Amino acid sequence: MAALPAPRPRPLSVQAPAAVVMIRPRRFATNPQTAADNAFQIATPGRARSLAAAAWREASAVAERLQSEGVRVHLFDDDGERDTPDSVFPNNWFSTHPGGHVALFPMYAPNRRRERRADVIELLKARYRVQDVIDYSGLEHDGLFLEGTGAMVLDHVARVAYVARSRRADPVALERFCTHFNYEPMVFDAVDPTGRAVYHTNVLMSIATEFALVGLHGFVDPARADELRTRLRECGRELVELDARQISAFAANAMELSGRGGERLLALSRRGLDSLGPAQRRLIERSARLLPLDIPTIELAGGSVRCMLAGVHLQPRRGEPPA
Repeated sequence: MAALPAPRPRPLSVQAPAAVVMIRPRRFATNPQTAADNAFQIATPGRARSLAAAAWREASAVAERLQSEGVRVHLFDDDGERDTPDSVFPNNWFSTHPGGHVALFPMYAPNRRRERRADVIELLKARYRVQDVIDYSGLEHDGLFLEGTGAMVLDHVARVAYVARSRRADPVALERFCTHFNYEPMVFDAVDPTGRAVYHTNVLMSIATEFALVGLHGFVDPARADELRTRLRECGRELVELDARQISAFAANAMELSGRGGERLLALSRRGLDSLGPAQRRLIERSARLLPLDIPTIELAGGSVRCMLAGVHLQPRRGEPPA
């Protein structure tokens, strides 16, 4: 009997990168400079050493798990010499884009500005085709902030930047980014259960190739929520609508990745996955395999899996393994 042909690799999705940058933290802690507007953060006084060690182990395990699934991980260590309690969340200070473009972003908290690292950008230049690096960090001196793919949830296919208004997403900085990178901004007001503005859009929504996770209950204007729902569906996404409990469990702070053979994976925390209902899981699993990751310590800082992963949307240089 003739052997069956091997399955053909799945075409890579522009939305789901096959490589990521991660930072393994040395001085992880909840950050007093960001606590005022981050309702997801949980204060942990007196536990600095044990929390830092646990976060280092969790980040290491995430990197190992992603690599075992065929995702290329560029793992950097925090040097531990600077006050960088949130260094495990690199997606806020830089982003990469098809066509060889990189952006550096202005950060709201002074101690988060120390997270920017030249060695990360130099690795990207060495291993991928980088055409330009656009640096917006100078806007910090004008009090203008735009915290990368935390403040913006980007639809790389339809070229839409979804943004919840906050002090971390200044409209002037957003307009400059969208002009340079050819995105249409779709801005809305959203609040957490305490009535405060949602600090980062990526705790409220995530866009994958064929579906989107979104917490529309937090939108201040129901008409704007309807517009966003319609826009996502027009762009070919099925909606997985999340309630307040699921948003608080970081179910929306997820990222679609391309694994071995182009298989799509939805990386999210174990806590986020556990909050999803059977029907929601089935809808996601039509196009992506759920990949739960255990990061209970890191989530104390008010971010989850999406915040830990800076996607690499760049073309590898000749001789480099494909991303």
